[in-house]
Amino acid sequence: MRWKVMGERFRATLRDLLHLREAHGTHRVALRAGVSVLVPLLAVLAAGHPDWSLYAAFGAFTSLYGRNHVHLSRAAMQASAGAALTASVVLGVLVGSLESRAWVAVPTAAAVAAAGAVLAAAQDWHPPGPLFLVFGFGAAASVPHAVSDVPTAAAVAGLSSLFALLVGAVGSVLRRQRSRPARLRHVWTWEPVRYAVAVVLAGGAATAIGIGHPYWAMVAAVVPLSARGVTAQLVRAGHRIVGTLLGLLTSAALLAPGFSPVATVLVVAALQIVTELLVGRNYGLALLFITPMALLMGQLAAARPVGSLLFDRGVETVIGAAIGGAVVLCQPWLRRRGGAPPEHPPEPADQV
Repeated sequence: MRWKVMGERFRATLRDLLHLREAHGTHRVALRAGVSVLVPLLAVLAAGHPDWSLYAAFGAFTSLYGRNHVHLSRAAMQASAGAALTASVVLGVLVGSLESRAWVAVPTAAAVAAAGAVLAAAQDWHPPGPLFLVFGFGAAASVPHAVSDVPTAAAVAGLSSLFALLVGAVGSVLRRQRSRPARLRHVWTWEPVRYAVAVVLAGGAATAIGIGHPYWAMVAAVVPLSARGVTAQLVRAGHRIVGTLLGLLTSAALLAPGFSPVATVLVVAALQIVTELLVGRNYGLALLFITPMALLMGQLAAARPVGSLLFDRGVETVIGAAIGGAVVLCQPWLRRRGGAPPEHPPEPADQV
């Protein structure tokens, strides 16, 4: 019986890898996200500080939350997510100021993942989980910083987040929609522990091997855990690996020309729009655009050799997604021992 169940789950996973879901209203979400990313990045370039683009980009990711919500409901969700994103970036800058930042970043990222999972569940975030918090912390912690950079990081990320919040509010006013914000709730689960374990294992493995961007492995490990249901989580892990490896081809094509900073920002904004149009339909397909977008944003802040950049992204994604998938496969055993509830239906994917 167990082998039959595993066989059915495997077939369902393969089928869902290629499935295109319906996604309504994505053009509005895509436009909000594109504007929210474009303006802050152009602003830091105009200020003569492309190195601030990391802070601005993660503040702009506030626009990705509450895509299916309107007015006060979306504003409340984006406000809490924006504050958490800003705090994650600031914490990353503090860890980045340490000489031993590589190893300190691993347990700290695990703590960010656990705390983010609690907050996401309490606020019922969409996209769910602490993915962007881990990404923002890891990216900031991976770059050498000084403690004096903290006020700048907080101001730039916070203002970028506020701008994204205003962009979302303008859309609600124009459409004259009203809704109540979700109430905070908390129910004890093992989710925060699961996220922390996945991050520690992935980050520890990548750091020990000595690959250049261990936080990519940590992010990849979090990705499958953010979905609901074992089958959906395995599909997400498969999408992450296959989509990223194929996305390295589009990344190579877009990194090769060596765009100017302004051109890079325009390409990033365009990729953000395309990503939002696709991510709810098929996460693997969206990764063809998510991958170059993430790499171009990184190059804007601090340029690195393209070849090693592509190699790091591919290897660390495989390591992280494989570890995340292994944690997923342990869930049925933990569910039987802990009396956890059955699987939930899958939700639309998030990015990064």
